[in-house]
Amino acid sequence: MHKAHHDKDAAVIVAPYAEDAAVFSLAPPLEHHGVDRREKQAWLDSWATPVDLEARDFKITVSGDFAFCHGFLRLSGTKKGAEGGVSFWMRETLCLERTASSWRIVHEQASVPGYMDGSLRPAFDLQP
Repeated sequence: MHKAHHDKDAAVIVAPYAEDAAVFSLAPPLEHHGVDRREKQAWLDSWATPVDLEARDFKITVSGDFAFCHGFLRLSGTKKGAEGGVSFWMRETLCLERTASSWRIVHEQASVPGYMDGSLRPAFDLQP
């Protein structure tokens, strides 16, 4: 996944997702069903540089035909336009189901904590 993001290869990024995966990503709406390759490619194309992901502290638990993974991802790169440089850590949880031929992502949850001081600011400055 990291190489696919770096190479901006949407087809490789979406390949492991189940068609009806419940995806709770950082982008609206609150829930996506599956991952649309064209939407993912449009997002990748909004970056001036490669999109880099760094994983840290991932833990994986497997029980029968299901696996649960959670840890931290650092997203970094430079967006086109006014946004410029981006670098922040987020929390990531994945649930996978084993099929006859492979493991498929059936649930993904990405989140950034927010400051509870009344400002509603995302806590982009936190690090694991």
